[in-house]
Amino acid sequence: MLLSQGRLRQTILALTLISILTCSLLLFRADIFEKLPVPKQLKSDGPPAPKPTPLYKPAPERRPDITDNFPRAAKANSSSSLPEIPPWNKPPQPHVPEKTPLFIGFTRNWRLLQQVVVSYVTAGWPPEDIYVVDNSGVMQSNQKGLLTLQNPFYLNYHRLTTLLKVNVLTTPTLLTFAQLQNFFTYTALEKEWEHYFWAHMDSPAVSDEGYEEEGQPYRSLYMRALGVMRETMQPDYGLLAARWFAYDRLSLVRTQAFVDVGGWDTLIPFYMTDCDMHERLWMKNFTIEDAKAGLVYDVASGIDDLEMFYRRKPTSANQEEPTFPALRPDGRNSPEYHELLRKLDEMQRAKNEDKAGRNTWQSAQQGGKGEPFYRDSAGFEQGISMMMEFGREVFEVKWGRGPCDLRKAGLDENDAWRLVPGWEKEEAQKQAKKDRERNMKEQRKKAENRKKESR
Repeated sequence: MLLSQGRLRQTILALTLISILTCSLLLFRADIFEKLPVPKQLKSDGPPAPKPTPLYKPAPERRPDITDNFPRAAKANSSSSLPEIPPWNKPPQPHVPEKTPLFIGFTRNWRLLQQVVVSYVTAGWPPEDIYVVDNSGVMQSNQKGLLTLQNPFYLNYHRLTTLLKVNVLTTPTLLTFAQLQNFFTYTALEKEWEHYFWAHMDSPAVSDEGYEEEGQPYRSLYMRALGVMRETMQPDYGLLAARWFAYDRLSLVRTQAFVDVGGWDTLIPFYMTDCDMHERLWMKNFTIEDAKAGLVYDVASGIDDLEMFYRRKPTSANQEEPTFPALRPDGRNSPEYHELLRKLDEMQRAKNEDKAGRNTWQSAQQGGKGEPFYRDSAGFEQGISMMMEFGREVFEVKWGRGPCDLRKAGLDENDAWRLVPGWEKEEAQKQAKKDRERNMKEQRKKAENRKKESR
């Protein structure tokens, strides 16, 4: 059916309008898309930028591999294969009535740990009273013999427990110094020890074989330390917290004193945590007193053959590898004893004069890659150093100052975490005075306004 002429014109007009609107809409959308940012993946300004490659620090200088410093023990099958303890230093049999536990914490450097254990055993400390605390953070790896000598965290569990007959306790994870100290106290509480000793793993101890008390027989380092402990057990001794032998290279701790001040502050993980702990003890009127029991050294290296501590020598000068029945003690206070002291003194002096620092022994080993709980030696050392610096900062914030003499500055335990940082400085004191004057002025003004309002 043909459309009328009028309706045809209307149809053409409508189609024209639809075409115009469609074109306008398309142009409008195109304009919008031109202004929108184009996603990076749609841009094609050239080839994609190369992916950054990791940039590595220079590899640390490789240190020489270490050797075991107790060759005879390395060949021994049982404790009877080791030399006997010098007869003048043997611990009393039966054991004394008192409990005399000695903690020795370990994280790195087997040579130094083995040296300090041997030194205390040969100085008369009963092996069954020595507790090596394996704080390497490798869980049961040392107990199962999964680590090798070059691994910084290696510890010969079998030698310690089977040959040297000492105890080994393992921490569940790597503890900081403050946490390890609290672990000592916790263990003492669990075992109901009113006192305990603890020693640094880099501080070998030797009986003073030339020391004689008037009218008294010779006493080994252990027996002298026991005598000091017996003194502190007297009911009227007072508020004692600790006795220090050669500063705190060897310490006697009264367990309850450490508990009474809340233990070590674990927010200060390493350096300055001892200052914090000792100052808090003194603030509570506990005492820390010096004592003497023998010679205790601070070293960064190990004697190459620990048999030197046993003070045994072959009956014949021609015997290079004598059997043990052919070994005899060299005698108390002998030239061989003084050679041992000379060697230890030389090692202590070398540590104090080392321009690289006193604690280079902590990073002496660099092996162990591929073994359980492997940690990069240099990276571990850097991480520990960062934690040390963090601890110093925490101490300063806690007490508002960096130096250790808190009591001399007039502080007590109630001042912790309440002080303005740098409060001792002249500028801080002036500002505090201005703030007080301003506050007083504001208070007077508020009081005057309240009086006016009440009229």
